[in-house]
Amino acid sequence: MFLEHFPEEGRPHGWIEVVCGSMFSGKTEELIRRLRRAEFANQKLLLVKPVVDDRYHKKNVVSHQGTSFEAICVSNSQEILTIWKKERVVAIDEAQFFDEGIVDVCNHLAENGVRVIIAGLDMDFKGVPFGPMPKLLSIAEYVTKVHAICVSCGNLAQFSHRTVEDEEQVLVGAVDEYKPLCRSCYNKIAH
Repeated sequence: MFLEHFPEEGRPHGWIEVVCGSMFSGKTEELIRRLRRAEFANQKLLLVKPVVDDRYHKKNVVSHQGTSFEAICVSNSQEILTIWKKERVVAIDEAQFFDEGIVDVCNHLAENGVRVIIAGLDMDFKGVPFGPMPKLLSIAEYVTKVHAICVSCGNLAQFSHRTVEDEEQVLVGAVDEYKPLCRSCYNKIAH
């Protein structure tokens, strides 16, 4: 009788979590923190990152603080499904660099009982929503927006100001290429 009223009760459900924010806001730190908790609970997990992100390590996901976690580099979103071996937790770092197919991949994983944890920049250096992130934010059950500290005034920062002359949307970099700014300081520089 109980199962007739609640047929899904007790069965594993998948969902999507997104951690977003500017450069230096702790997105990758938070992703790794969540993975360490899953690892402690003996949950099988898979961490992927785009091949374009080779700032700190060719293979591992590494935060700006130096925290590291073993990952698999992939060229496109469909490759994630190819390497997925039914892990209960699938994490994706730097999701803004993936193609639009990442949305379908994440939905597929969640619909198959997977906890999907995504970290990525919500805006590019021009303050424009970045790649597939707006769609990922809209389909996620849980969204965490993290903030850096504005290096100009000390307020919460949500913008990634590019400090080098380059108009390409994708410029993988760190402290030498970007600095976090609040809205007020960003508007003073960008306009």
